[in-house]
Amino acid sequence: MSFEDQAPAEAYDLVVVGSGAAGMAAAITARLHGLDVAVVEKEATYGGSTAVSGGAIWIPDNPKMRAAGINDSAEAALAYIAAEAGNRFDRALVEAFLRHGPEMVAFFEANTALQFDCRTYSPDYHPDVPGAALGGRVLDAQDYDGRRLGRHFARLRPPIEDFTILGGLMLNRIDIGHFLKMSRSLPSALHAGRLVLRHLRDRLAHPRGTRLVLGQAVAGRLAETLFGLGIPLFLETGLTGFVREGGRIAGIETQGRHGRRTIMARVGVVLATGGFPHGVDLRGETMPQAETPLRFHSLSPAGNTGDAIRIGRAAGARFVTSNSNPAFWTPVSLLPDGDGGRPFPHLFLDRAKPGVIAVTHAGRRFVNEAVSYHDFVQGMLTALAEDGRTSTWLVCDHRALRRYGLGAVPPFPGRIGPYLSSGYLRRGRTVRELAEAAGIDADGLAATLAQFNTDAAQGQDTAFGKGSTAYQTYLGDAEVAPNPCLAPLSAAPFYAVEIFPGDIGTSAGLATNADGQVLDEDGAPIAGLYACGNDMNSIMGGAYPGAGITLGPALTFGYIVARHAARVAGGP
Repeated sequence: MSFEDQAPAEAYDLVVVGSGAAGMAAAITARLHGLDVAVVEKEATYGGSTAVSGGAIWIPDNPKMRAAGINDSAEAALAYIAAEAGNRFDRALVEAFLRHGPEMVAFFEANTALQFDCRTYSPDYHPDVPGAALGGRVLDAQDYDGRRLGRHFARLRPPIEDFTILGGLMLNRIDIGHFLKMSRSLPSALHAGRLVLRHLRDRLAHPRGTRLVLGQAVAGRLAETLFGLGIPLFLETGLTGFVREGGRIAGIETQGRHGRRTIMARVGVVLATGGFPHGVDLRGETMPQAETPLRFHSLSPAGNTGDAIRIGRAAGARFVTSNSNPAFWTPVSLLPDGDGGRPFPHLFLDRAKPGVIAVTHAGRRFVNEAVSYHDFVQGMLTALAEDGRTSTWLVCDHRALRRYGLGAVPPFPGRIGPYLSSGYLRRGRTVRELAEAAGIDADGLAATLAQFNTDAAQGQDTAFGKGSTAYQTYLGDAEVAPNPCLAPLSAAPFYAVEIFPGDIGTSAGLATNADGQVLDEDGAPIAGLYACGNDMNSIMGGAYPGAGITLGPALTFGYIVARHAARVAGGP
């Protein structure tokens, strides 16, 4: 069956809008429960924001961690999420996630190509909060050979080019560690060499590497099952409206490569289009800063403009705007491209490392650099509001730059010249010369470094506590003592990269119940309408407790809504 030339049928049992993890999970689960399903996707590629994500999947008390001998409980996870979400905690939704998440993992491992590995040590982002765990809750899809998708591989949304090396070679967390150490470790050099040789062979027959990791592995494995089950996927087919019959959503209106179409849904419609990270109107409604010169740079696909949320609201759905944060934040730097710059995320590779600090234009630190990317930007937004600025800086010395890199600038033996020439990386032979090159207050930066270096030499950050939790030291350099996150900035020359607030997706979405049914303004389910993924309001209420808290609920509620739809249709 080809998604490239066929037109949709007049009706299906369930119509899924969106082809990311949530949408494919819903479609696969529904098909395996006996429903006739179709997926529509407005982009020319499938995989959505999942395909460009880090691929982490947060599922407490999952069967993979149990098999690894790691103890956890739904009660502990419930307490942790409750503490994180605060007064936005929705017990019914969270309990549904915690009850069905482990079921989802077992179901997909038994019935699909999606196979998981658990990170035995991967601390929750706030490990000092009651109920947090130090490992096991985070799952990754096992690495995947994209050649198994056959001709469908060409339509899988590729990873963000700036996050690969050598023209499309993807690296997972373990690979990155080896590449960082390949000049100091023979096993790491051999590991890196094997990956490069595999990639060079790939490029003889493919436009990019076929070894898929991270979110590419999640999307690729789900897609293999989707196509294997004969579920039609209609690309370049955008949602434009709903068909209503007798008070229920009975189908969708679409516009795309097959013209204007009406596709009826005998059981229901699932919205899974990835939220509104590029929806100017919805961002303006939920992000007050969008009304000011401050600009947020999103890493999500440009097609995620909030169509489903907008159309859902027109049908009476309630859009939640009260989350503590309307998006999942990450700091980004901008790679020059002649069009405002391409955002590059500073997720975990540089900020927590020894010899790296973040400062404002006044030269003062404003946050613990080793906290999660979401927490970091919350600190950044406070500093920017106080200073009236739109950016801050990451600063490091020569030793840190060549050992860890800084943003898109690679560590040794990578070249730094092109980044200096483009202006992405600023350099100074002295701290004052760097300050002048970056437009940072020289006296402020000198005073900040003097205090920080004194603390770093003692292994304790008295100002912000960098390296004070298990999560933070996990991201540091285990070879540095006494604090893996601290070292003085003393090896000239000195460097800086400008950073801005960004996001990896939106958290605000349509209100749903524990079955994933979309709710109206009065809190009643809208018959025939479901939401999951980032179209559904985050069960975390705008908090970000750990790696994978978008994909974990996305897969789980895709599974939940499909099973509910099957029950509505009279299935098991």
